[in-house]
Amino acid sequence: MWLLLVAMAMPEAHAVSEIERDEVVVFYPTYAARGPDGKPWRLKVHGAVFKPEENSIRRAMLLGLLRRAIGLPLNDTANGTFQKRARAFLVDNKTGKTIHVRLAGQDHSVGKSVPGGHFRGSIELTDSQVALATPTLGSGVLTWQAIAPPADPRQFPGEAYLIEPTGVSIISDVDDTIKVTEVTDRRALLANTFLRKFEPVPGMASRYQKWKDEGAAFHYVSASPWQLYEPLNEFRRAEGFPSGSFHLKPFRLKDRTALDFFLSQSNYKPAVIEEILDDFPQRKFVLVGDSGEQDPEIYGDLARRRPEQIAMILIRDVLPKGIEPRRVDRAFDKLPRERWKVFKTADEIDLPLKALADGRQVERR
Repeated sequence: MWLLLVAMAMPEAHAVSEIERDEVVVFYPTYAARGPDGKPWRLKVHGAVFKPEENSIRRAMLLGLLRRAIGLPLNDTANGTFQKRARAFLVDNKTGKTIHVRLAGQDHSVGKSVPGGHFRGSIELTDSQVALATPTLGSGVLTWQAIAPPADPRQFPGEAYLIEPTGVSIISDVDDTIKVTEVTDRRALLANTFLRKFEPVPGMASRYQKWKDEGAAFHYVSASPWQLYEPLNEFRRAEGFPSGSFHLKPFRLKDRTALDFFLSQSNYKPAVIEEILDDFPQRKFVLVGDSGEQDPEIYGDLARRRPEQIAMILIRDVLPKGIEPRRVDRAFDKLPRERWKVFKTADEIDLPLKALADGRQVERR
């Protein structure tokens, strides 16, 4: 009886994230989709657990390994931008760490980290819980915190975007679509990715902001590795591109993903985009990409299989001699001419998003 009374007097124990004081949790921007017929919202949570690499000897060895894996010359490792961007590639990713978050006054487990340190989970939320988890009424942004151990005062915040079942969403590539990367030139690609300040594609930020003002939601889907998320998100904010969920590519120095860092994205992008399409079956989508890699072929195939969802394809032509007409014909075979456009500059694209949302045919411009 005494033990029972002691137990009843003790405060309720809360589950905490399995992180040490020298480990860090990062959450990536995700989204929440409302279920059909009044069902709860389904929030997706995605993040990573890692220990920053401080040991100078090990750090030097990892820098060398990274340099060789991506093919950078030896003298480029002294570049300050490279040192900063390489940081996320050198961390000690933590496996088997269960992460708990507090959202809308309740605690939730959001998964256990796998090799590479990433974890994923989902949470169902009612409208009242969503209201509690939204810091500013009507902001459309859910926020939460990882539950750290009691003696750990650090905060690890996360956020997700509330996206209604209907409307227009922009699924955008990053490299050579909104950021100058020059993927067709390996030397320039490496320099633009690791050694130089990120530069925006002229005019694209104002175009995207216009679409945001008209109510569009955004998803950034890229073959860039997750280790570049922070500089890419800093670039997005600094250049005025709208906020949105991020979907990047896994990369580990310890396995074969290091070997295909710059190889085809055709095995990666379609599955990621289809997951988004599955979560929003009633929304209309605009796919924006470029001709430097496989965007025309990937988008064209998706549009043929998902004609009710994909309303428009926009391809920025970045090839020095221009994209070959035969390639365009193959990529967009059997698609209505008004459902796709190849452009050189941002002022060539002007989408009437309301017409797309209403399912009306869009005139070519």
